[in-house]
Amino acid sequence: MKSSKILSILTIALVPVFLAAIYLVFFYAPIEASLGFSQKIFYFHVPLSWNALLAFTAVFIGSIGYLRTEKKSYEIAARAAAEIGLLFTTLVLITGPIWAKPAWGAWWMWDVRLTTTLVLWLLYVGYLMLGGAVEEEGKKGRFSAVYGIVAFVDVPLVFFSIRWWRSIHPVVFEFRSGGMGLDGQMQVAFFFSLFAFTLLFAALMMLRIKIGQAEEEVISLKEGS
Repeated sequence: MKSSKILSILTIALVPVFLAAIYLVFFYAPIEASLGFSQKIFYFHVPLSWNALLAFTAVFIGSIGYLRTEKKSYEIAARAAAEIGLLFTTLVLITGPIWAKPAWGAWWMWDVRLTTTLVLWLLYVGYLMLGGAVEEEGKKGRFSAVYGIVAFVDVPLVFFSIRWWRSIHPVVFEFRSGGMGLDGQMQVAFFFSLFAFTLLFAALMMLRIKIGQAEEEVISLKEGS
């Protein structure tokens, strides 16, 4: 099956999937006892965070692939993942304070999870700026790939920070001693929302790669003429 057909199917599927996710979050899942309605943002904040880390992992893999082979396809994929990861991380940094205000009484606290996430955002802003600053193609690809590998160090720090250091941020993916702390309906809404945002990430990734490939074709045609 061609990638364009897969992208079309994903795009069409996104509409009913997100409508179902919205129904599950706002109508099926019960309102949390202590935080009330504000807890609903959890169903968007955590999937965005998970897929942002997934995107930056794709940058890491693409960067290694480029250094090993110097194939342009790896560079295009890594940059596409970085752009999507940065978008998702921006939304994480917006939705996080909205959740933090009723939960902690403050919009922002220099908690280890929040701080490492902010550093992650700054690192990948730098990644995209580096790609735009270097004009020589081979050099740009190598510099970006090395940077993408080094910047990945912060990804496991973000994920494990609340497990390695004392933090007020809750551990979401913790299945020991009572599971996730969510009842059955909340878990259904959460995992379906996670699926919806992962589907969105896949669609955006495929679309951005196709745009990147088209851009490279245009550059090749200009150079050929």
